[in-house]
Parts: sequence; C-alpha cells; structure tokens
Amino acid sequence: MTDINTTPVVPKRILNSLLASVSAGVVPRAGAPYIAIGRRDEIAALLSDLETVNDGGGAMRFLIGRYGSGKSFLMQLIRGYALERDFLTADADLSPERRLYGSGGSGVATYRELIKNLASKSSPDGGALPKILARWISGLQSDLMRSGADVSDANFSSRLGSKITDELREVEFLVGGFDFARVMTEYYRAYAEGDESRKSACIRWLRGEYATKTEAKSTLGFAVSVIIDDDNWYDFIKLWAALARRMGYRGLVVFIDECVNLYKITHRVSRENNYEKILAMFNDTLQGKAPGLEIILGGTPQFLEDTRRGLFGYEALRSRLCDSRFALEGYKNLIGPVIRLRRLTDDELLALITRITRLYAQNYNWTPRITDEEMVSFLNICLDRAGANSMITPREMLRDYMTVLNILMQNPNASFSDIVGSAVTLKTVNDDDKPALENASDAKADHKNELAGKFNPEDIDF
Repeated sequence: MTDINTTPVVPKRILNSLLASVSAGVVPRAGAPYIAIGRRDEIAALLSDLETVNDGGGAMRFLIGRYGSGKSFLMQLIRGYALERDFLTADADLSPERRLYGSGGSGVATYRELIKNLASKSSPDGGALPKILARWISGLQSDLMRSGADVSDANFSSRLGSKITDELREVEFLVGGFDFARVMTEYYRAYAEGDESRKSACIRWLRGEYATKTEAKSTLGFAVSVIIDDDNWYDFIKLWAALARRMGYRGLVVFIDECVNLYKITHRVSRENNYEKILAMFNDTLQGKAPGLEIILGGTPQFLEDTRRGLFGYEALRSRLCDSRFALEGYKNLIGPVIRLRRLTDDELLALITRITRLYAQNYNWTPRITDEEMVSFLNICLDRAGANSMITPREMLRDYMTVLNILMQNPNASFSDIVGSAVTLKTVNDDDKPALENASDAKADHKNELAGKFNPEDIDF
C-alpha cells in the first residue's frame, strides 16, 4: 500500500513527459505507475497472466472500456510491469492502415509497428531488436567460455555458430520457422564478420520490410521460401515468443490497442476476416499452441458487444466471450478473458487529483494554491454534470484539472474560485421556477456536504 502523502521522487525527464501527456489527454508511455490509482484487482489479474506465460503457457485478454476510461493507461502500466519482470513487450495501435488481416500491406503494417516497438528491460522505449539479438549472441559466447572454450581459438566462431543452430532448431518446426532460423543464423555470421550490410538485410527481413521474395533474395544473398506478409505475420509473432524464451526472457507480451477500428470496417467480409484472426489468436493462446505468448487487446464496448458489427456479431467469438447467465451485476469476475473497466470510485478520483497536484508541485518547484477542500469542490463540479456519476472518465477530469493548475501557476493573482467559478454557467429562471430550483439547490448542497465529509485526502491510500 502506498500512501498518497508519500509522493515519490520522480526523475525530471519522466515527470515532464508524464504531466505533458496527462495535460494533453494522451496515455503516458513512461511514468504510469506514479499515477496508478485504483484498478488493483485488474492489475492483479493481468499480473497472474504473466506468471502463466512465464510457466510456458499462453494468455489472451480483452480490456473493454469507454474512451478515456483508462484501458490504454492500464495497458501501458502492465507493459511496464512486464518489462521489469524481464519479459519482451511489443505494442501497436490499430488504424485504417493497420489491421489484423488485410490486403495491400495493412496486416503486415501491424507486425512492423509491433517489431518497431519491441522493448526489453534494457530498452524500454522500443527499437530493441538489434540489442536483443546482440545480447543473445553475447550470452551464448559467455556460455561457451564458461564451459572452457577459448575465445581466441580458431574454432570458437564455428562452435558458437553450432550452438546458435542448436538453439534455433526448436523453432524450425513451427510455421515459417525454417526461414526464420536461417535468417537468424545468417545474422550471426554477419555479426561475427562485422558485415553491417548483411546484418541490415537480415534485420529488414525480420521486421517484415521486404515486399517480394525476389527483393529479399537480392539483398540477403540467398533464397527464402517466405517473407513476412499480410497472411502470415501472426505466425512470426509466435516464433518470436518461442525464441524469446530460448534467449533467456520470460516470454513475449503483445499489446494491441484501438481495436474499435476493426468495428468501424464497413465491408462485412473484411471485418469478419479480422475477427477470424482474433479467433485464431484466442484459440492458440488458450489451447497451448502459442507458448510464452500473451496478447492483450483494448477496445470499446461497441467493439465487443455490438451484435451487428462487433465481436458478438461473429458467433464463434460471441460464444467464447459473452457473459455467462450467472454473471450477475455487482459481482466481479476477472478470471475470464474479458475485463470490463469500471468507473473509478469518487475516493479514487480524489486520490488521483491529490497525487497529480503533488507531482505538479514537484515538477515545477511550485506550491499549488489549492486546498484539500477546493480539490473536493472541483470533483463535485465534475460529478455534477449530467450523467457524470456513471460516465465520468479520468482523462477528461485530469485534462480540466491540469488546466486549473496551469492557470494558477501562470497567473499569481488568480484564485481557484476565480477560475472554476467563471467556468460555471449560471442560468436565469422564471419566478415560477425558483421554488423548485431552490429545492434542487438545497438537495445538491446536502450532497456536496456529504461528499466533503466523506473525502479526506489525508486518509486515502491505494
């Protein structure tokens, strides 16, 4: 448990990026744990999946929530935890140009984005592919030296090449594995000889950047029976997961966000082809056909539940993902494949505001001119909007709150009441409406007093 009063000291670079992302309504790629409020049960469920992957199994989850509800934030949070635990991670957002299945390069475009963002503990920002391969080769060299081999021996390089071949033999039997292993072996040879051109050609093949086998052959210097394309890119994700464990990592976790873009595909056959790919992923990970691989998809309720264009419109997925008739409202069940993100409680929203205030003060070396009571007042204003009780999201609330903090810091003469009060539109009413309005105002005031009594930022922990 971490008390919000104990504000962690955050590195300046991370803190700057974190607050800039929050202010713009963008999911922070670094620093997410510093503002992780609530979601304890969801995080525990996803961390248990990592243990399953570590044991050689597979896992797949669907994070479902409204825009701004925190699903992308949760994905980045779990991504950070996975990297800390020595998993490889890869993440991508779907778009009209990037799909799970499609012609014209829209399928392999997703693979390229995933590999571009491939990350490890030592390279958390992505672009880790060359470093991962170099670490792997160095590790095998160290293994040989510990077994008594002399690096100055003329046979050392050939012995290392044989060891790499042995390591790759396991993946040769998987779909695309033979060419995958051959390119990896060629990469080692180029690495050992210091041939940067051949190394680059192998990296291009591994990234799926060749359009034809002829182009690949002319650059690699040998023929390959396959290139990574729209049809087979997922098979190579499974190959990376299998190889990750041979390289000494605990597994591969793939994050694919903005899946609502599949729901937006108007052509039925194209849309169902994408859902067929999701079905293949679901079956592979849960049937043990993708050891060491976890896939986490993020999407909106429409993407999942729409019976015409969503996943529930594809019967094979609906029967696997729909709620059981015994899944009654009010009971949580985070063991199933679908995790629906609940709205953060009022206490958690206040704790989030409090944490942001203290991080803001740390970043700008400035004492925010806002009291605990004014934080509660701000939250009340947010909750007073029509439908906010069930629909308010952390993204929109934090964007508004960051605006208040920015104005307070840049305008020394401005007060909280000046800024927030000017944003509240007062409507004139007829005399006949005044008694009803007064009653409503009294009820609202009672609610605010009750809320103010309930909230005490000094007592909240998470």
